[in-house]
Amino acid sequence: MDLVAILMSLSLPILAAVIAFIHIRWRHLAGWRAIGAVLMWQLALGLGLGLIMAGLGHLLVPDQVAEGIGWATGSPFQREVGMWDLALGIVGVLCLVFRDEGFWTATIIGTGVFYVGAGLGHMYELVVFGNTAQYNAGPVMYLDLFYPLFLAILLILYHVKKKEAGQQTLALRGVSP
Repeated sequence: MDLVAILMSLSLPILAAVIAFIHIRWRHLAGWRAIGAVLMWQLALGLGLGLIMAGLGHLLVPDQVAEGIGWATGSPFQREVGMWDLALGIVGVLCLVFRDEGFWTATIIGTGVFYVGAGLGHMYELVVFGNTAQYNAGPVMYLDLFYPLFLAILLILYHVKKKEAGQQTLALRGVSP
């Protein structure tokens, strides 16, 4: 596995974690608010910017991307995948603007279905056809399979901790939930 491919695949989620850490420290966030900051930056940068970059690759240099995946060049699938990546990337970046649990949930479900489906497709290509191209069997496959799970876990943790904090606030006010 190429070290550059690994670093490229992980660079945006790592950058998102660093920015989230700075955001948390700067704003003195804790509990569900800190989890929300991590989730928001992962959605905007790790997912959103990553999908925008992938989409631009499929649209602007489709033959290079196809070769990196181990697929035939010149296929019109590149435009469709590129537009899908670009569209969902924009939705991911919009998580910075729409800081709503429902919007974040829809973003994770929509991109998660695509990511896991793409990851399973990469696995199929690897097992059935022996496709070991770096953008088929490499870190991209693992990111496709496990990043949505990571985001879903963050979202569930965010939801649970936010709900617990709300119940504690109600209890302090003497209101039963």
